[in-house]
Amino acid sequence: MKAHRQRVGLTQEALAERAGVSVDMIAKIEGATSGARFRVIEQIAAALGVDEAELFTTELPRDQLKKGALLDITGRLATLSEADLVWLRGVVDAALRPRG
Repeated sequence: MKAHRQRVGLTQEALAERAGVSVDMIAKIEGATSGARFRVIEQIAAALGVDEAELFTTELPRDQLKKGALLDITGRLATLSEADLVWLRGVVDAALRPRG
């Protein structure tokens, strides 16, 4: 996780804020002094714009994290409630619907 965080230029504090978890939790996970529940892993992965499985390796896929706008959007989405995400999915579906 630390390699991904550093790759996108985030501090532990910034990642914690984006993911909606405590700085202490980020530090403990990175220091391998504590594990995390899957929901926390999902939140951190979304905040970093990576798949959850990628957090368990230091091998970063080439160009995976260079999508600035996508990273920003996924980080912001990670903070929304399920109801807000469902509503937003409808908006995205409508925006991406073929015109014709």
